[in-house]
Amino acid sequence: MTTLAPAEAYADAFEAVRRTAAAPDGVVDLRRRAFERFTALGVPTTRLEAWRFTNVAPIANTAFTLATPAEREAAKADTAPHALGIGAGLLFVNGRHVAPASDVSALPDGVEVLSLADVLASDANETRAAVEARVASGAGIENEAFTALNTALLHDGAVVRVPADTVVEQPIQLLFITSPPPGGEPVMTHPRVLLVVGENAQVRVVESYGGGDSPYLTNTVSEVIAGPSAVVDHYKLVRESPTGYHIGAMHVRLGRAANFSSHAVTLGGAIVRNDAQALLDGEGVECTLNGLYLANGSRLVDNHTTIHHAQPHCSSHELYKGILDGEARAVFNGKIIVAIDAQKTDAKQTNKALLLSEDAQINTKPELEIFADDVKCTHGATVGQLDEDALFYLRARGLGLEQARSALIHAFASDLLNHIAVEPIREQLDDLLLADLPGSGGGSFHVC
Repeated sequence: MTTLAPAEAYADAFEAVRRTAAAPDGVVDLRRRAFERFTALGVPTTRLEAWRFTNVAPIANTAFTLATPAEREAAKADTAPHALGIGAGLLFVNGRHVAPASDVSALPDGVEVLSLADVLASDANETRAAVEARVASGAGIENEAFTALNTALLHDGAVVRVPADTVVEQPIQLLFITSPPPGGEPVMTHPRVLLVVGENAQVRVVESYGGGDSPYLTNTVSEVIAGPSAVVDHYKLVRESPTGYHIGAMHVRLGRAANFSSHAVTLGGAIVRNDAQALLDGEGVECTLNGLYLANGSRLVDNHTTIHHAQPHCSSHELYKGILDGEARAVFNGKIIVAIDAQKTDAKQTNKALLLSEDAQINTKPELEIFADDVKCTHGATVGQLDEDALFYLRARGLGLEQARSALIHAFASDLLNHIAVEPIREQLDDLLLADLPGSGGGSFHVC
């Protein structure tokens, strides 16, 4: 087999999608323009300010090929640890929808949870027209190389549409698993998620990502459009393998009085980049972005957030917490933009990192860009180690050193876990954290 250079591998993947992935003319043209833009941008380097502390050379130097449908038994083995058992949902293995393992039959009338590939390949209808119009409305391709690449290779993913005045009681899980071939050839997938929630509707959506032990790249883009007074509770669980790379972008647009909350939990992956951008595009919007990330060894976790207050009387809250051990590195860059007309804005941002070793490090950069004068905005960042006084207090009451350290680390993380409203997710994450804390016998932070 001829070894391809990375650029040739991307070009071959684009040609394969162009030939085989049916889509309307508008999407075909969008793919072409996106690939041209990706070719012009190239994979980001540390010379770019937004990537200054995140070296993705291991990704840039690897010739990933498009993942092909996995064998049944391999797919089952890679999927089992990530199943949450929370109700309705779709399963995707190697970027392809697995219909027999998906079940959305119990959802309310009018709610659509569909395979993007099926929608794009269908005859012209209202759903296809709406998806085609929305598919790139929030995630631009001009300045984001990985988003451009995802769009160029747009094939499958999930479409969730909730009509106005509809309450979806049970969470909807979208499970994306990469099952690399036995030979260890590096593969890539590019899932796309489109979530459109109508006026006064309510829904919870869980995106879960995981994979096997060979090298792979998951490059995902999620677009969320919430109508007036909609309530959206969103979860993203990244549990990639230690040899997996994960690049994720989420673009959110919120209408008047919408309420959006996001909880991003990163527990795996060699390099993980989570970008979250929210546009508060109506008065009275409430937006919450929370994140918890754990890393050990030489892993790198990068969280970039941008909340754009475009209208008055909106509030936003951010709380990100990280626990780093070994030689792990993390990056947090949080930006709040307040437009000139966004008076009465209330925005709070906090990032806290707990370093368990002298070699772990984090680069944190909170940013405020305020163009209005009647606002209340705060931001803060703290980086530290376990409190020696607290350790002494616990040990004086009979706990061993490792037990005391575990108790303090768990308390640090529990603040965010307690914000997770889906009980099976909260319980599973709590169990994973407890099993991997020092003294548990599980090996620090290997929770994949």
